[in-house]
Amino acid sequence: MEIYKVLYFLIILCYCTLDFNNQALAAKSCEFPAIFNFGDSNSDTGGLSAAFTPPNPPYGETFFHMPAGRYSDGRLIMDFIAESLGLEYLSAYLDSVGSNFTHGANFATAASTIRPQTRGLTEGGFSPFYLQVQYEQFQQFKNRSQKVRNQGNIYREILPKGEYFPQALYTFDIGQNDLAAGFFGNLSVQEVNATIPDIISQFYTDFKSVYDEGARSFWIHNTVPFGCLPYALASLPVNASEYDEAGCIIPYNKVAEYFNQKLKETVVELSKELPSAAITYVDIYAVKYRLISHAEKYGFEYPLVACCGSGGKYNYNSNAACGDTITVNGTKTVVGSCENPSVRVNWDGIHFTEAANKWIFDQIVDGNFSDPPVPLKMACHKFA
Repeated sequence: MEIYKVLYFLIILCYCTLDFNNQALAAKSCEFPAIFNFGDSNSDTGGLSAAFTPPNPPYGETFFHMPAGRYSDGRLIMDFIAESLGLEYLSAYLDSVGSNFTHGANFATAASTIRPQTRGLTEGGFSPFYLQVQYEQFQQFKNRSQKVRNQGNIYREILPKGEYFPQALYTFDIGQNDLAAGFFGNLSVQEVNATIPDIISQFYTDFKSVYDEGARSFWIHNTVPFGCLPYALASLPVNASEYDEAGCIIPYNKVAEYFNQKLKETVVELSKELPSAAITYVDIYAVKYRLISHAEKYGFEYPLVACCGSGGKYNYNSNAACGDTITVNGTKTVVGSCENPSVRVNWDGIHFTEAANKWIFDQIVDGNFSDPPVPLKMACHKFA
């Protein structure tokens, strides 16, 4: 009897897969005229740099050949998303110099969180531009941009058309710093886990706010394997028995996995509540962990060691971070990068190199790590 149940399950699974594939084949590629992004340093293209202090060289050295407001040696996943859709790189909403918002705007800033934090940047904490503030900036931008654009002249060349807002792709990549706030705020693993439902609840509220402004196509990244980041490995307490085969810290990764589980549950709930919304959940965690745990297989090396940093097993020291000027034996020197960032996974202990970002993008663009398994260019369609 059990074998018939298994066969029945496989038949239903095949039918559902075929049905999804048929829907996908019948659908046309989306023509996204713009992208509006919400997030943290994983997708910040110059927000924090414009508002506060820009990163120093060697940030940006690989592609831009100078600091470009990004916390990497070059392009981010967000840049590759824009490229693949035939759009210009997103200008940061907060950047008043040389910005062009014709095809969208980026509200992400490094150190941003979903929930507001008590410790600000001057205390070594987090950005004041948490997710609700980013939504409020978007709301203001949406309204004001159309009033100003209607004045004509140059404004028509640097601000988006009104019809772009409902047609645009809305991307989210945020949550890593909410976990960091707990871990580096001396909370236990159990205590950080206990904060996650409230964090996700706030995400739900802010997402609905963006939807209520007319957004309909969404591309949501989950969070990283936190226990694989050099700054976590070098700074957080851990027992010798708590490392996995890749050298990552199991308890911290488990918290990230719990965050992702609750985020995915919320995305499923939102998809049911909002039938006109096409929401794609992207498992960035799985892709990044695959790269870190099998780095050599994919042409990379030293996945747990920062390319740009100073000292120790993981080449990370918060007091001598990438681009900082430090004194060594009485001589001032700049903390620089490794010889070949193109074969390294981690850039500065927290963020990924351009090469890693490109590899990660290549894995997710076709929908292989998405739920539903929708390619980026089809993310405007809602599949049953």
